[in-house]
Amino acid sequence: MARVLVAPDDFKGTFTAPQVAGAIAAGLRAAGVEADELPIADGGDGTIDALLVSLGGELRTTRVHDPLDRLVDARWAMLSDGATAVVEMAQASGLGRVAPGERDPWAASTTGTGELIVAAANAGARRVLVAVGGSATTDGGAGAVEALREAAVEVPITVLCDVRVAFEDAARVFGPQKGADPEMVARLTERLHSLARSAPRDPRGLEMTGAAGGLSGGLWAHCGAELVDGARFVLDSVAFDRRLRGADVAVSGEGRLDAQTLTGKAVAEVARRCRAASRPLHVIAGSIDLALAETDALLLASVREASTLAELERAGHELATTIAHAP
Repeated sequence: MARVLVAPDDFKGTFTAPQVAGAIAAGLRAAGVEADELPIADGGDGTIDALLVSLGGELRTTRVHDPLDRLVDARWAMLSDGATAVVEMAQASGLGRVAPGERDPWAASTTGTGELIVAAANAGARRVLVAVGGSATTDGGAGAVEALREAAVEVPITVLCDVRVAFEDAARVFGPQKGADPEMVARLTERLHSLARSAPRDPRGLEMTGAAGGLSGGLWAHCGAELVDGARFVLDSVAFDRRLRGADVAVSGEGRLDAQTLTGKAVAEVARRCRAASRPLHVIAGSIDLALAETDALLLASVREASTLAELERAGHELATTIAHAP
């Protein structure tokens, strides 16, 4: 009997990675295939869920400020070692906290993310993992740094980055999706340059310092944070390579499979590791916007769409037949 490692990212805004993994695995098992569920993440939102499933721990909630300075309840996690906390900046400072008509890229602040780090440190965390995808902000991390400074908190921080953009390019690359027109992008870019010039360390020109509107660079410059590739960090943390060695085939997926998936996202990292381990990789996505050449670049065994839990389960069942007839 084939053994399948089911390792999807979340379908952002729709289903968590554990939900996606559970649905695909149910379809595989109904067809008589053994499935090993391993939810993953790329270092953005969804990282808490993925790490809690594999590493254990507990969710906690803290009242903090959202991007526009309103009080909200945001969750974070203390892992089972009692020393490592996981903070998702999207919980406090994410674009999902701001309605489209409210978006204000100049005013949006990362203060709430800093408050979550403070809460984790005050709860006993000796290391804080900060997942930085999905931000509404382009403040270079100024709000978070100020919150840490006001609380006099110094704790080792590892920032899990889902992009490789440099600090000074954050507004140009991501500002428009946060509501910035060309004039605002120019103003935000100048502000980032000003923040970089006054920082203890200049984050400009360094990969990953522009994640979350420069939050990663601000934490690196002011707090000595370590910046890491989020997908690689998560896959290493959940022992992906060991679990893959125990499988014959892997299945991954995410909400949208497009050109961005090929650079820095979780599915691309899964594909790289599957190639290295000589394991076929099948991918299921909510939507697919890839040319055949781009799909071939990932060397995928198959690609199929599914946008509901029922469709994901059916896709798992169909995959079982594909896997059973594979040479």
